[in-house]
Amino acid sequence: MQLKGHDMISSLTNDKIKYVEKLKKKASFRREESCFVVEGIRMIREVPEELRRQLYLTEAVLEQYPELGDWCSAVETVTEAVLRKMSDTENPQGMLAVVAMPTGYSGAAEDPGQERQPLYLVLDGLQDPGNVGTLIRTAEAVGATAVLLSRNSADPFSPKVVRSTMGTIFRVPVRICEDLPREIGELKKAGVVVFGTHLSGTDVYAADLSGSLALLIGNEGNGLTEEVASTADRLLRIPMEGQVESLNAAVSGSVVAYEAYRQRR
Repeated sequence: MQLKGHDMISSLTNDKIKYVEKLKKKASFRREESCFVVEGIRMIREVPEELRRQLYLTEAVLEQYPELGDWCSAVETVTEAVLRKMSDTENPQGMLAVVAMPTGYSGAAEDPGQERQPLYLVLDGLQDPGNVGTLIRTAEAVGATAVLLSRNSADPFSPKVVRSTMGTIFRVPVRICEDLPREIGELKKAGVVVFGTHLSGTDVYAADLSGSLALLIGNEGNGLTEEVASTADRLLRIPMEGQVESLNAAVSGSVVAYEAYRQRR
């Protein structure tokens, strides 16, 4: 099946293909263009109409999902070889889209009135894309207001993080903060209580997490930086049995976030 008025892209050096590859590989270019790449039918169906920019798919996929021919105003068919070159996965699903970054979180002072107290997940220097993606998913599951990330965290719009969010990236406001301590300070001015996860903290299950709060989650190996940890009103730790010293960053962040969710229900 071929799109009317369009020639299939078969050249690996086509400028459109080069553009997608650059988006896929460079966080700075994604920020410059305010766009990122998604793959697979599940993710492509999640993209809000106003964020759709370009769609590339093979003829076989177009035959299987003919409705994708009208997915946006710029739909192109490509050869299997071209799709493999564009893809970030070992087994491409035959479709790939360029989408605009959601507007995201605009700041605590600008948040409209909410029925429930705000809850922020704040990620300080997390490097593993899977951890970042998991915590963005957790944020949606616990009804978080937004996810804030330090500039040195894994890019939330990289292909690996986007895949691991399973579509949540379009539903939870995400913001990369140039100055995370200053951003936390703005939250505190807005009445948000800041809790940091830390091995020297007090038992999370003895803390009151029912109000407006931000949860600080640190780097996989080193935890919170001293500067970010110093912004916390209180440090919390998860009690553990045996000889385990710490949990994976996404696990520990999710445990604390769910305790907040339990108390706030």
